[in-house]
Amino acid sequence: MNTDFDLPIVTDRLLLRPFEPSDRPAYDAYHSRPDVYRFLYMPVPTGQALDAQFLSVLPGRFTEDGDTFRLAVTRKDDAVVLGEVLLKIANKAALQGEVGYIFNPDYAGKGYATEAVQAMVDTGFRKCGFHRIFARLDPLNTGSVGVMERLKFRREAHLIHNDRFEGSWGDEFIYALVRSEWEKIAS
Repeated sequence: MNTDFDLPIVTDRLLLRPFEPSDRPAYDAYHSRPDVYRFLYMPVPTGQALDAQFLSVLPGRFTEDGDTFRLAVTRKDDAVVLGEVLLKIANKAALQGEVGYIFNPDYAGKGYATEAVQAMVDTGFRKCGFHRIFARLDPLNTGSVGVMERLKFRREAHLIHNDRFEGSWGDEFIYALVRSEWEKIAS
């Protein structure tokens, strides 16, 4: 698996680049929102938890199972941080990757998430050599469902009551693409 990336990743409207310490205010702006964390099944981080979380997005290793490659998503024209995308090595031996994303809802509805996730999926297949890339999401997160479906990911599973947060059970969709499917879409 190749983990040597050409950064930044450039799309029509976006730059995907490593987080920098100066991104902290923009990061905090969406990571402090309950409407964002509703679909992450965890409490909104504050104080030292938010500090530690931000430090974890700064560039680190990407070589072993569980390692995560995170990039800030910025607009080309004004460098505003819109959110983040990630690739995670889910299973190195099986060439399985997971894609994820978190965006500031203030920038929703403009196709930024779809454009950024597409770039990370392309990177996962082209640069990393993944055989399969999947995403896990809450079925109630209709924006996220839309991103996966626009990118032609296949819904593989609907897990019922597989997670519990603050006393409420939640479901999970698993979407995926294998390399041969991606090659047909990308051509």
